[in-house]
Amino acid sequence: MVYEMNQFVTSERECEIMSILKGKIALVTGASKGIGAGIAKELGKRGAIVAVNYSKDKAAAEKVVTHIEAAGGRATAIKANVGDPGSAGPLVEAIVSQLGPIDILVNNAGIYEFGPLEHVTPEQFDKLFNVNVLGLLMVTQAAVNRFNPAGGSIINVGSNVDRTGNPNLLVYSATKGAVNVITGALAKHLGERKIRVNAVNPGMVETDGAHAIGAMGSDFHKNVEKGTPLGRIGQPMDIGQVAAFLASDESGWVNGQNIYVDGGFVS
Repeated sequence: MVYEMNQFVTSERECEIMSILKGKIALVTGASKGIGAGIAKELGKRGAIVAVNYSKDKAAAEKVVTHIEAAGGRATAIKANVGDPGSAGPLVEAIVSQLGPIDILVNNAGIYEFGPLEHVTPEQFDKLFNVNVLGLLMVTQAAVNRFNPAGGSIINVGSNVDRTGNPNLLVYSATKGAVNVITGALAKHLGERKIRVNAVNPGMVETDGAHAIGAMGSDFHKNVEKGTPLGRIGQPMDIGQVAAFLASDESGWVNGQNIYVDGGFVS
């Protein structure tokens, strides 16, 4: 009988979770893999209708869509390179025409390159800032004009590198520092429109990209784990759950915050 009651409570809680974002329209940029895919899946799990943006890998984006639909949600894959300022308007219009006014925007799309001061070039600087900062601004600019009149939530995906001082991530760290500054400014600017703006700043997360560059199992990986109070690196779901909270009405009084989701690494 106790087992049955626990089973009932668990089922009830699962239904509650699945309805937190029911009917909300969400755009997640760079959502075909990694953290973006984790966020898109979590939003879909909680009832949001998710636009899974991708730049190149259509198959990976459609895999995320399939995952969301298999769990009973709705999603669609939409191609756009947010590094191209001209793509923001058409991306937003495609979503609004297919799904309706936007309730949730997750600015996740980003790129990174390693290298110390000696390796910094104007080309590298422009490439990273065009995607990580200008792309975020242009998508946000286009999206807020097509947001639900009732308001909504914008979640910018930054990184804890703005506080770790990694000398091999100079330009990337600068872009993520800019994201956090922009988050605070937009929170003040858009508050009167009932649009909340917050940033999620992950630490090291196990993704396809982390595996591809050989970070998993490396000395860097081991050192991050040693320096993390919770003793492990993150998973995409860890970031997705925080993003889903910030997207929901449960965080209705949270605005302009840069939240570090890294197991306490920069605490």
